[in-house]
Amino acid sequence: MSTPVSRIVSLQPSVTVTLRELGKLDLLVACTKYCAEVCPEVTDKGVAIVADSWTAQAEQIRGACPDLVIASVPYQEKSLAEVLKAGVPFLALSPKKLSDIYTDIQIIARVVAAEEDGIRVIRRMQDQIGAVREKTRALPRPRVFCEEWGKPLIASQPWIAELVEAAGGEFLGVPGAQIDFATVARFDPEVLVAAWCGANDRVPLEKIIQSRRWQDMPAVRTGRVYCIRDEYLNTPAPTLVQGLHALAAAIHPELFAQPEGLRCIKDE
Repeated sequence: MSTPVSRIVSLQPSVTVTLRELGKLDLLVACTKYCAEVCPEVTDKGVAIVADSWTAQAEQIRGACPDLVIASVPYQEKSLAEVLKAGVPFLALSPKKLSDIYTDIQIIARVVAAEEDGIRVIRRMQDQIGAVREKTRALPRPRVFCEEWGKPLIASQPWIAELVEAAGGEFLGVPGAQIDFATVARFDPEVLVAAWCGANDRVPLEKIIQSRRWQDMPAVRTGRVYCIRDEYLNTPAPTLVQGLHALAAAIHPELFAQPEGLRCIKDE
């Protein structure tokens, strides 16, 4: 943008988290309730709460008088139309891989005149991911099924597949694709991870094992069934490093301590 941005509406937590890491939360005039859960600082700043990029409403956006709206996946056609109807410059992000997430951080950093901070944030993420990858490089690679939704069953996104590999596991299935219970069972996963969108850490692990008839899976027999907080894996932002550490502890508990945000079925 040719003029400095001073009033931003964020329609996804990933955007708000990135602004926080760049030291630019002061530019935020409105965000979603999910942003407030991930970044409680916005509540103290009196930031307005608006619908997210899945349910966006033009009137809410206009009411915040922004000079830029930033949104990220997931979208639906109707909500995109609402954002465009607001008549405000709109930056739409749609990352799939870790490299896309780094690019998005660079783009946001450039827009808010914080390019050096953007480089620092990206480098810190890459260093932490690289350190875990190096630590697990020579270890056995357990088979891991990681899901982002339970009904229908959907495998986690490509960037999570990359994090599973960095954490020393073998990601099973096609990232982001729907899959049936029987196919997962045939994979014989040694580790199961549930990180459902919008569920925080409340996925009912015992219930899903029973309803899917997965009792004979290696992961279930050994008690290696986990829930990871939604925001740590499904928010394509710097918080992914927390998800990485949770994955590493689930996949190689002999090497990594159990961090906050990781819950095992044994704890239920």
